[in-house]
Amino acid sequence: MNNKNVATEDKEKQQILAEIKTAMEKIKYGEVVITIHDSEVVQIEKREKRRFK
Repeated sequence: MNNKNVATEDKEKQQILAEIKTAMEKIKYGEVVITIHDSEVVQIEKREKRRFK
């Protein structure tokens, strides 16, 4: 693996982490579900709960 591939991979990982952080910050109650295939994040879902008294 050359330096260009490592840099690109690191950038992608940072972007994924940023997406997860954003999902967590935007949700008050619920779940953030991360789907992984072959050790790679392939999907991030945000499920927000709204309850009424």
